[in-house]
Amino acid sequence: MKQFEYFIAKRLFFQKERQKKAGPAVKIAVIGISVGLAVMLIAVSVVLGFKEEVRAKIVGVSAHIQVSSYYSNNTYEMSPIQTPDTVLDQLEALPGIRHVQRMYTKTGMIKTDENFQAIVCKGIDDRFDMDFLRHYLVAGQIPDFSTSPTGVLLSEYISKQLNLPLGASLLVYFVRDDAVSVRKFEVAGIYNTYFTQFDQHFVLTSAQTVQALNRWQPQESAGLELFLEDGARLDPVEDAVYEKMEALSEIYDDIYYIRNLNDLYPDLFGWLALLDMNVLLILLLMVFVSGFNIISGLLILILERTNMIGVLKALGASNQSVRTIFRYYALFLIGKGMLWGNLIGLSVLLLQNLFHLLKLDPNVYYVDAVPMDFRLLYILAINLGTFLVALFVILIPSTLVARIHPVRAIRFE
Repeated sequence: MKQFEYFIAKRLFFQKERQKKAGPAVKIAVIGISVGLAVMLIAVSVVLGFKEEVRAKIVGVSAHIQVSSYYSNNTYEMSPIQTPDTVLDQLEALPGIRHVQRMYTKTGMIKTDENFQAIVCKGIDDRFDMDFLRHYLVAGQIPDFSTSPTGVLLSEYISKQLNLPLGASLLVYFVRDDAVSVRKFEVAGIYNTYFTQFDQHFVLTSAQTVQALNRWQPQESAGLELFLEDGARLDPVEDAVYEKMEALSEIYDDIYYIRNLNDLYPDLFGWLALLDMNVLLILLLMVFVSGFNIISGLLILILERTNMIGVLKALGASNQSVRTIFRYYALFLIGKGMLWGNLIGLSVLLLQNLFHLLKLDPNVYYVDAVPMDFRLLYILAINLGTFLVALFVILIPSTLVARIHPVRAIRFE
């Protein structure tokens, strides 16, 4: 019996000659499913990609977890703590931690003949992970600070603001204990992370220079930056770091202040959380539109095929059998719509990832092109969810079949 119902549904869907009333409705239903699925795929991919890009930049400039002195204020004039190699090695041995490096900061001011700019000197030592900087270096090179302590890395923003091209010399003024000191540097490289909070303020130089400016001992620094293997495990790793630093506080007679990404950038992560709400609204809207198109398309088809339904019933077909025919038809319709929806959505994702066709203002969005994160699990989940919702939706118009009387249906015009 199922083969008969499948055969009828197949003939209805794949026949070349369509009734004029049913044709446009079916096309609209297919288009609605295609557009809805494509929009859902693109919306989820954009939000995932955007969150991943912003999170990666935040991690690159500040790490997943920061450890500093409890007595440090909220500026970059920080109280030093003891950070010998043994402390870094013990933290790196904790499960989930990929890398640990020291943090050195000193505030200052760059002054030229025409302009000036308040900056933060960030020190780099031999344990600093250079991968992030290499990725965003736009000119010059990262100097070997052990042999070239006067070399600095400027952001493209500061370079343009102060007219300091590659190779230019600059004077930086520092204040400590009401005394002003001046250091001369040379621009060895220029970077651009498109992360304005970092690019507008940070100048990277040698750790020895920052230590000397702060009058710190060789094993002292402003704190530690911890990078995780998996950012999703932030809370349990932070708890392990807290326990380890609590034990070390008795050894080094320091009181530590531990913060994670959410503590350092609450506004940014609150903004990213709002994106999840926007995507949820888009998904609900697209599911509603697709479901409405399926229902309207099937209702019009059932009305157009009323004579056929009457004949089938007169020949002995049950209501369940006729309903099954239209459910098979709806599955064909859903399958065609999902096929086109995946083709459109995945094509957009692929083209954007390859050619970056859709541009953004990096000063506002932190990225220069719309990021799209291609994740197979999410694509499968969206397709499965769309299919299950569509299966539920087709039950609504198919119930109309039971109300159709054979005699009246055969006479229906």
